[in-house]
Amino acid sequence: MSEGVGMGSKMEGPSAPALRRDPYEVLSVSRDSTDQEIKTAYRKLALKYHPDKNATNPEASELFKEVAYSYSILSDPEKKRQYDSAGFEALDADGMDMEIDLSNLGTVNTMFAALFSKLGVPIKTTISANVLEEALNGTVTVRPLPLGTSVSGKVDKQCAHFFGVTINEQQAEAGIVVRVTSNAQSKFKLLYFEQDANAGYGLALQEDSEKAGRVTSAGMYFLHFQVYRMDSTVNALAMAKDPEAGFFKRLEGLQPCEVSELKAGTHIFAVYGDNFFKTATYTIEALCVKSYEDTTEKLKEIEAQILRKRNELRQFETEYRRALARFQEVTNRYSQEKQSVDELLKQRDNIHSSFTVARVGNSSGSGSSLSNGSSSKIDGEDSKAESPVEDGSSDGKDKSAKKKWFNLNLKGSDKKHG
Repeated sequence: MSEGVGMGSKMEGPSAPALRRDPYEVLSVSRDSTDQEIKTAYRKLALKYHPDKNATNPEASELFKEVAYSYSILSDPEKKRQYDSAGFEALDADGMDMEIDLSNLGTVNTMFAALFSKLGVPIKTTISANVLEEALNGTVTVRPLPLGTSVSGKVDKQCAHFFGVTINEQQAEAGIVVRVTSNAQSKFKLLYFEQDANAGYGLALQEDSEKAGRVTSAGMYFLHFQVYRMDSTVNALAMAKDPEAGFFKRLEGLQPCEVSELKAGTHIFAVYGDNFFKTATYTIEALCVKSYEDTTEKLKEIEAQILRKRNELRQFETEYRRALARFQEVTNRYSQEKQSVDELLKQRDNIHSSFTVARVGNSSGSGSSLSNGSSSKIDGEDSKAESPVEDGSSDGKDKSAKKKWFNLNLKGSDKKHG
């Protein structure tokens, strides 16, 4: 593929830059650059165009998006391979969506948080550009955190407390865990920094605090086997697009940690205050897992079970969707059948009610109304039967009607007239 494949093509979605340039050109790196060189180039440009440092420069925001998008490709081996082989078209065919890809990047890319908030995606808050820049310049104060000890403190919002954890060969081989908890349920970030070529520290890992019971906590586990972190942003995006899909995407947030072991030496961690209005209260501890072998095995086993369950859920989702569609189909039929039955019974009732001698609006006087066989009336007839005849011409009719009444309702009247 030539250098310019895919250049100038439009990106889909409101979150994407208007035009896509070659990501190698955007980051000013060559195709044979190492991962570290690409990462270093990205960090410098991300800091240069970070929204915190360019609040009045809208062009910087667009450049920041472009840098973020380019790094999202070159930092992912599969996407980099696809782009190198067929350009943006390969990524488009693979259904690449900028918002989702950004959220799925490694935690090294936490500076994208400012972009997320601008896109209206409630995923992560941004780490202050000042904190990241001071770390890169190596001007931060680092406090010692010996293994097997803990340190408590309060960190201001958008500030960080840095700690140095020094380990020897045996401890590094056994494995290291660093955890932060807050009984006050403060929001914070646990950060891990790698040594930069310029004697500074570059952000490599981030864990956002999560509520666990009555505390908030975050941890990093360097145990010499692949461990996983739960990226809740994946589920958040799924919930936003399809709340019902949230359950099935819940375990998709289980992402492999970028660093699974530490070498002997001093390693830099930080607690970043993520509360919006107040300081964050925390306790950070570092320990060697040599005396936690059973716990380590349990972690390995439970994460293996979770991965298997994730595969099962992927298959079950297909089955569930199919059953749900069938359920919707039979539910619709149920409603239709119910309506049909109601209509048929209504028609039956109407037919039953047609079997009657009474007619609505009948004024001919031919109908009769009976009540327990004790009385009967035809409009005007009863008064005529009891009144003297005033018109001789109607005498015959009145007598006939009178006799009819007596014959019909007054038992024993024949005997009296006899």
